[in-house]
Amino acid sequence: MRVGGIMATLADLPDLVLLEIFSYLPMRPKVLWHLLRRYMASRLHSLRLGGYLFSGSQAPQLSPALMRALGQKCPNLKRLCLHVADLSMVPITSLPSTLRTLELHSCEISMAWLLKGQDPTVLPLLECIVLDRVPAFRDEHLQGLTRFRALRSLVLGGTYRVTETGLDASLQELSYLQRLEVLGCTLSADSTLLAISRHLRDVRKIRLTVRGLSAPGLSVLEGMPSLENLCLLGPLITPEMPSPAEILSSCLTMPKLKVLELQGLGWEGQEAERILCKGLPHCLVIVRACPKESMDWWM
Repeated sequence: MRVGGIMATLADLPDLVLLEIFSYLPMRPKVLWHLLRRYMASRLHSLRLGGYLFSGSQAPQLSPALMRALGQKCPNLKRLCLHVADLSMVPITSLPSTLRTLELHSCEISMAWLLKGQDPTVLPLLECIVLDRVPAFRDEHLQGLTRFRALRSLVLGGTYRVTETGLDASLQELSYLQRLEVLGCTLSADSTLLAISRHLRDVRKIRLTVRGLSAPGLSVLEGMPSLENLCLLGPLITPEMPSPAEILSSCLTMPKLKVLELQGLGWEGQEAERILCKGLPHCLVIVRACPKESMDWWM
């Protein structure tokens, strides 16, 4: 490639351009590692990897050696997003210790992956973990998160094995969380909010699917001293769903609330939106439909 009459190499391209190029290439672990080590190792801050979970036993898999090499050769890596990957043979101890954000989307993990009582020095800087459609994730794994003392943000999406009892017990030891999202799980919204009100008094952001939400359930958040952002997500399938007036009444008791978002409830452009916007002039009130979810892991 020539730029201004001068022959340019891959090493001369900006990081964003390199990532755009790599995103169109079918990557096997060895090829990926060669490109990262050759061109981007010290500059890499965020990495998104797709695996071969549904491609059969002969497909290439992420390995502990690759994860350890990432930690050694990419000293500034802070965010790792893994999609459709089989991590059952990749221990969490092999992940780069520099990570501040770890996202697992449609991944498989082993029973021992996050068990409580393991090495407390693993991922000492981890602040955010996203567990999205990780079918093996259960109460024992959730309790294992308590080892991450820097953790401030937890997202549970479709983790259907987590129980109400397990969530309550784990949040008791995760009282330092500032952001919690519980989306598309089998837990009722009322039980989730009750656990939050008991144990997460300093929480700043809550995102929650409204399945099983009632006005008494929402009222347990009244007076939450640090809550700044509350998002309730549909679809609207719960018969006891609080009315706009009941939501307004609870929100008025939250002294630091800045954002109220209602997504996928079918209230956009309706009287409900007018009531909330008028009644919460100090808040940004967002009423909108659910965005269409992409099935492509790289989006």
